Amino acid sequence: MKKISLYLSAFVPLYFLVITKIIIDIINNNLSFNFLNTTTIIILSILIILGIYGANISIRHSNTNQTKIRILKQTSITEQYFLGYFSLFVLFALSFELERVSMFVVFVIVIVLIGIVYIRNDLFYINPFLNILGYNFYDITYIIIDDNKETTKRAKFFFKGKLDTSKQTYIAYLSHENFSMIIKKCD
Repeated sequence: MKKISLYLSAFVPLYFLVITKIIIDIINNNLSFNFLNTTTIIILSILIILGIYGANISIRHSNTNQTKIRILKQTSITEQYFLGYFSLFVLFALSFELERVSMFVVFVIVIVLIGIVYIRNDLFYINPFLNILGYNFYDITYIIIDDNKETTKRAKFFFKGKLDTSKQTYIAYLSHENFSMIIKKCD
């Protein structure tokens, strides 16, 4: 369920753009409140709520199972993935005419297909909604402080703000190699 909620949260900006487009078209009398438009607004509103709730749960869940890590190397990868999703948002929000049943069905199929790829390949770090909330994505090489072996590991992490590597000890929530969060710097 966590994987699906993270996927839904990645598309919150898209859902918002599509609802905005439909409402503006209705206000300008380019569309009417018919069954399909009303259903689309309701479904997308529910997906926005589920996406925000899923992101909130994932972030709040990061307060459990905390691990002390030392960062050996970090690379910001925010820009590598955000712009790809942004172009997808523009494609859907501007060119898809969801007031047509055929375009609505294609929209749903595309979202489902992207979801299958997103979840099967654990692409949780590709989440523009978290970036909008101030989280940056990093590819990090680290070691766990409390681990006697001091094995070097690598994972993708979310961190709110810019990651300062001058102080290399952090508290992290290690849930998955493609969705972990650095919660705070150690004192």
